[in-house]
Amino acid sequence: MNDTSVRILDAKGRPMSSVYTGAGAGFGNQLVNWNPMAQTADAALLPTLKMGNARADDLARNHGIASNGVQLHVDNIVGHLFRLSYKPRWQRLGMSEEDAASLARDIEQAWTEYAEDDVHCYLDAERKRTFTMLIREAIATHTTKGEIMASAEWEYRPGSLFKTCIKTITPHRVSNPHNLMDTNRLRGGVNVDRYGAARSYNVRDTSVPGYMFGDGMGSTWREIPRETSWGREQFLHVFEPTEDGQTRGANRFLAVMEQMHMLGKLQHTKLQNAIVNAMYAAVIESEMDSSAAFEIIGGDGGEDVLQKWMMSMLDYHAGANIRMNGVKIPHLMPGEKLNLMTSSNADNGFAELEASILRWIAAGLNVPFEALARDYSKTTYSSARASMLDGWRYFMGRRKVIAARFATKIFALWLEEAFSRGVIVPPKGAKSFYDGKASWCNCTWIGSGRVAIDGLKEVKEAVLRIDSGLSTYEKELALMGEDYQEIFQQQIREVRERQEAGLPPPSWMRVNNMAPDEREAA
Repeated sequence: MNDTSVRILDAKGRPMSSVYTGAGAGFGNQLVNWNPMAQTADAALLPTLKMGNARADDLARNHGIASNGVQLHVDNIVGHLFRLSYKPRWQRLGMSEEDAASLARDIEQAWTEYAEDDVHCYLDAERKRTFTMLIREAIATHTTKGEIMASAEWEYRPGSLFKTCIKTITPHRVSNPHNLMDTNRLRGGVNVDRYGAARSYNVRDTSVPGYMFGDGMGSTWREIPRETSWGREQFLHVFEPTEDGQTRGANRFLAVMEQMHMLGKLQHTKLQNAIVNAMYAAVIESEMDSSAAFEIIGGDGGEDVLQKWMMSMLDYHAGANIRMNGVKIPHLMPGEKLNLMTSSNADNGFAELEASILRWIAAGLNVPFEALARDYSKTTYSSARASMLDGWRYFMGRRKVIAARFATKIFALWLEEAFSRGVIVPPKGAKSFYDGKASWCNCTWIGSGRVAIDGLKEVKEAVLRIDSGLSTYEKELALMGEDYQEIFQQQIREVRERQEAGLPPPSWMRVNNMAPDEREAA
């Protein structure tokens, strides 16, 4: 027989339920007043987007830890050179593998000649940056503002073979015209269709007179379409959405902004405390009160008498200049004693509190704590390697999703013009650029190499992976930030030159004998 009246009660006599405890009141009702609103990403982000980005900018400019956090993203994701590794999908384009390899070499050389021209900087509409510098700036912007924005321009410059150039746009300038309210088709300065796809962007115009007044972003807006009628991108917008319908990106500092701002105040307060404690080395204390001092001097009390007493004390201490081997010996008045002031509250747990806050910030920025704090004093080889590898995994994800995607968009614009102008001629029988644009624009990008904590161990590890068939020279050299084809070509030249000079060929086994494995200390 089923008895539905039987219930299991909790410790307070209330019926127990099977709901998630995180959605309830919590043990001891700690969660009663925690009632966040269920919102979409846009509803939570767009009302405070301007302030959040402005605060992140202020931190990056004036806070050492924040500046280092941005620089870690730039150096690990991009590095000193963002190198193209062109890989057209030759099977889909209707060409042979040999033709694809030959075409890839030509395109890589033509691209590098135009993109990394550090004399003319034709790729940059402002003519200030090479391609690598554009990507480095883009990653710094993405870290502090959560997104990358740029416009594709078409401009003739004397001496330039191409007209394609890129104008970077700060996300501050993209907003609703005349600060209108967001609607279902206009959100955060972006005009979207019924699916939420961007159709055009409203950018505050800095080309009109007087734009430098106020915030320097202009008071008029210019609408830039996302792409032309034939699919050439006009506005480049890169960010990583976290849910459906998200229109703008969120910067990396939002989750740790409060802690980072208060860390600066904490350090300033601690510095002021240390300065005050260091100002007074010793004081002279007197057991004599003012009435006893008046009796010694004679006469009634008053300000004049007290002043005479203080002046006599000052004259006495100024004249008592007794020294022994250059060291002054204090000679005090009767009833006085010297009290040395030691700095109180020298640390009082400040270092542990600061380290705890820095670990919180490092977790929020997804960077290794040791690199963010510049503190490796308590790190072993194993822990440092684990921390760096975990950070490297994050950086590689950002390189693929953010940096490489933005770089590929720029490369696609240039490649389209290169085909159109006949600078690049596809093999006979291959598809046209517009019939196979995705296959023509397929490429990977090589940035900074992974930090080697113990270079010898990691080189041996790479050799073993290659010898066992678990990896390739292309992948291992990419981890070092190198292009395997360039390395192979250079090795061929060096082997030839060594043979001509009568030098023996290099041997990895000889290096291994010179530097055998060492046991790692526990």
